[in-house]
Amino acid sequence: MTAVQDAPVRTGAPPRHGRRRRRVPPLVWAFLLLPLAVELFWVFWPAMNSFSLSFTEWNGVGAATPVGWENYERMLADPVFATAFRNNVIWVIGFGGLSVVGGLALAVALNRPGRGVGIYRSAIYLPMVISLAVTGLLWRVMYQPGGPIDSGLGAIGLGSLQQQWLANPDTALYAVLIAAVWRQVGYIMVLYLAGLKGCDPTLEEAAAVDGATAWQRFWRVVMPQLRGVNTVVFAVTVIDSLRTFDIVWAMTRGGPYNTTQLLSTYMFQQGFTLVNLGYGSALAW
Repeated sequence: MTAVQDAPVRTGAPPRHGRRRRRVPPLVWAFLLLPLAVELFWVFWPAMNSFSLSFTEWNGVGAATPVGWENYERMLADPVFATAFRNNVIWVIGFGGLSVVGGLALAVALNRPGRGVGIYRSAIYLPMVISLAVTGLLWRVMYQPGGPIDSGLGAIGLGSLQQQWLANPDTALYAVLIAAVWRQVGYIMVLYLAGLKGCDPTLEEAAAVDGATAWQRFWRVVMPQLRGVNTVVFAVTVIDSLRTFDIVWAMTRGGPYNTTQLLSTYMFQQGFTLVNLGYGSALAW
C-alpha cells in the first residue's frame, strides 16, 4: 500500500515513441515533382488547350474565333457522329468480347505440355508484333475481290458468299473488326497463359476427385484464381478498343459512306483532313 501511495503520479499523454514525423529529403521531392511537372506540361496543358479550342472555330491559321457551345450543338445534330458513336459501342463489345473469349480459349487449350505447343503459341502471338497499319494493309489485300478469302470460300463451295467485303456498308465494319481481333487475340492469350501458370493444380484435382465436370472445375475453381488477370485483361481491352484508329484508317478510312467511322477516325478526319480543329477538338472531348 505504501509503495503504491508513494509512486509518482504521471500526468499528460504518454510519449509517442516511433511516431515522429520524418522530414522528407529534398532529393525525394525532386524525384516526385520533376515527373509531375513533365506530366503537367506534356499531358494536362495540351489537354486543357484542346478543351478551350473546342469552343472556337479555327483552321490552324490566324486567331481562333470563339463560338461558345456551337461545336457541341453541331456534334449532337451530326448524323456521322451518331454513326461513329454507335460503331464505337459495337467495337467495344465485339472487339472486347471476341478477343477475351478467343484468347481465354486458346490459353486453356495450349496450357499443357506437348510437342509443338511452343510453336503454336508463338504463331498465334506473332500478329501482335506487326503494327496495326501493316495489319490493316494485309487484311485489305485478303478482302479484295479474288483475294484469299474469296478464293477460300469458292474452294469450299461457298462462292455465293463472295463479295466486296470492305465496299459493302453491311459488312465493312465487321470485316475490320475481325482483322483487329485476329491481332489482339494472341496478346490476350499470353496474359491468360501467365495467369493459368499461377493457378494451383491441386485444387482442380481435388474437384475432379469429388466428381466435378470439366466445365465446373474451370468455372468454379480456375476462374476465381484468374480474378487479378481478368482485371488487367478488362482494362487493356477497353483501352485498346477506345483508342482504335490505325487499322480502321488503313483499311477503310471510315468508308464506305462513313459506315466504319469511329470517334477517333472522325475526329482525325475533321481535325486534320478538313482542318476544322475546333470541331475536331469537340469530337475528341
